[in-house]
Amino acid sequence: MTDIENLSEHELKVLMGQLDKALKDKQANKYKEVIAQIKELAASINVRVEIIETDSKRQEPKSLRAAVKLPPKFRHPENPELTWTGRGIAPKWLQALLAQGHSKSDFKI
Repeated sequence: MTDIENLSEHELKVLMGQLDKALKDKQANKYKEVIAQIKELAASINVRVEIIETDSKRQEPKSLRAAVKLPPKFRHPENPELTWTGRGIAPKWLQALLAQGHSKSDFKI
């Protein structure tokens, strides 16, 4: 085994790259073995198995908050298309009206 204490930074980076590749190869082989075992077991009981492979980068769940569109709680008095849900930073139109002395409750829907 290599004495890593005596390796240069470049040699360590090369070694890390080799280790990363070796680990990914082992994981891929293990994955293939497990899939083969699953298919073999399924075939032994006359069951058909379909393996759906996904891209690991796409497996992260999306934020639920991003998926839910909230109804507006505040509306501009002169332009009804300008609304705000009440979350996050208040829009500029509301900030300007508040600076003029209005209250948020004046614009509640």
